[in-house]
Amino acid sequence: MKKILAPTDLSELSRTGVRYALETASSSGGEVIVYNIVGYHEAVPYYELEDAYLPQQVPTVEEVVDEHRKRLAKFLQENFADLMAKTKVRQEVAIGTPYDKIVEKAATEKVDLIILSTHGRTGVLHALIGSVAEKIVRLALARF
Repeated sequence: MKKILAPTDLSELSRTGVRYALETASSSGGEVIVYNIVGYHEAVPYYELEDAYLPQQVPTVEEVVDEHRKRLAKFLQENFADLMAKTKVRQEVAIGTPYDKIVEKAATEKVDLIILSTHGRTGVLHALIGSVAEKIVRLALARF
């Protein structure tokens, strides 16, 4: 595997997927693109029109992305310092719908593999929210 895409939402659950991607790339001499997608709801938060929310307090999209870059770097350093030294890692942050951005990135980068964790929701919660991993698989199969 020469190029692996490892999407992460920076959660504890996503650590398993990122670790597996880093270990796989380390053993094969490949590169890992660790990819964090900021959902639109985070990038352009809704603020009630009250005196407490002055325009200068609303973060710009660039500030939100920059904050996520810092969080991603901290997430990797705190959880994977041992593997970071052994593996070529590229950190990227984008704004959009996670499953769309992940499949688009995989196509653009011509990755060999996408490795991600799933929250494992089932039943009603799965029906209401859906599974990002499932949507990625469906879109990727249709695209590739």
